[in-house]
This record gives sequence, C-alpha cells and structure tokens, in this order.
Amino acid sequence: MNLIEVVNCYKTYNNGVTAVADLNLEIEKGEFVFVIGASGSGKSTLIKMLYREERPSKGKVIVGGINVAKLRNSKVYKLRRKLGIVFQDFKLLPKLTVYENVAFALESLGMKETEIRPKVLKALDSVGLKEKIRSFPNQLSGGEQQRVCIARAIVNDPKLLICDEPTGNLDPKISKEIVDILDKINKKSGTTIIMATHDKEIVNKMKKRVILLENGVLAEDNMKGSYKAHESN
Repeated sequence: MNLIEVVNCYKTYNNGVTAVADLNLEIEKGEFVFVIGASGSGKSTLIKMLYREERPSKGKVIVGGINVAKLRNSKVYKLRRKLGIVFQDFKLLPKLTVYENVAFALESLGMKETEIRPKVLKALDSVGLKEKIRSFPNQLSGGEQQRVCIARAIVNDPKLLICDEPTGNLDPKISKEIVDILDKINKKSGTTIIMATHDKEIVNKMKKRVILLENGVLAEDNMKGSYKAHESN
C-alpha cells in the first residue's frame, strides 16, 4: 500500500526557477528510500513538500491519504504530528536536557508525564543514548546530538520518518552509525524512511531503493540502487 504518492507535480518558485517538473512517484509503507542528486536537483524541494514546508505549484502530493498540496496552513500541524523529521543542523533546544528535548514533542501534544516518560526512554534506548538523559546538547558530540534528533522524531511512533541530509555535518564513521540506527528503526518498527543525501558511501553500501533527481526531473528509480554511476554529482 502506498504511503506517499506524488502525481504530476511541479514546483516553480517566485524567482521563476522550476525546482520540480512533472514528478511522479510512489513509495510504499515500510520502504527505506534514498533521494539523491546534485545540488539544485530538487531533493530538498521534494522533501519539503512532503512535510508541507513548500506547496507544489501544480499536481498532487499525497502523504498518508492526505493531499498536502491542498492542506490549509492551520491544519499543517496535524500532518506533522504523524511524521518524524530529522534535519542536518539538529535544531535541539540548548537549555533543555536530552530527556527534555525528546519529551517536548509529546508535551506539546498534551500528554501526561506518566505517558511521556516510557516513550522517551524507549526512543532514547533505541538510539543508544539512555545514559545521557541528563546531558545538555553542548555536552554531546555531533553524532550524539543527531541521535537525540532521531529519538525526538520517532518518540510518537510516526509512520513516516523524513531525513534531510541527516549526516551532512558528520564524519564518515559517525554517519554510518546514524544510518545503521535508521535502518534498525525501519526494520524493527516498519517505519517508512525517506532520506535525502549527498553521501555516496552510505548509499552505495546500503543497497536500498535510490531515487535520482536531475534538474527537478526523476532520472532514475532503482530498487537496489547506488551512487556509483553518478560520482560527478
């Protein structure tokens, strides 16, 4: 069953640049998909349309049965409650502990502490950070901060986890650890994962579905793809 459908989708910005052109895409529940391509290929625009940071100029973007292209701004929060989003630059709250950063996502939903605590501890355990619950972001390495972000993204058991260059600021060894964590989440919970990345090594090693965008157009879609043919990107 498709969790995501992108149908005849275009995105043209106010400056006249067309970032996505006639894009058609289907992603099933439980898939792990890499979105690759050179800078300016449309990767970030596609990712942002999935969580409705951007709205397509034309066409449909359907996530979990919702056509997010037609979603009112006042309803976007309802969509995002069903998603987990991991960014390149962490976006942790510096004055909150690891535990508090992850719990914040649930507190904003009005959950009680008795519900929140077991969910937070489970999420932190799944990323190997249960012993760091009292630490602050500035006491963590970059890799540990990204693990906190993943824990925060999965704490409410989303059906879809969207990762926008999550290893962009990390060295190769730590990047591999982060993607291994995402792979484990995908396999254990069946969470659909879409990851935009420039990381050729990881894409080549993981042998997942690879979607290649070139100038906003779907250039390739391989079930066990690699970046090898596109080293120049």
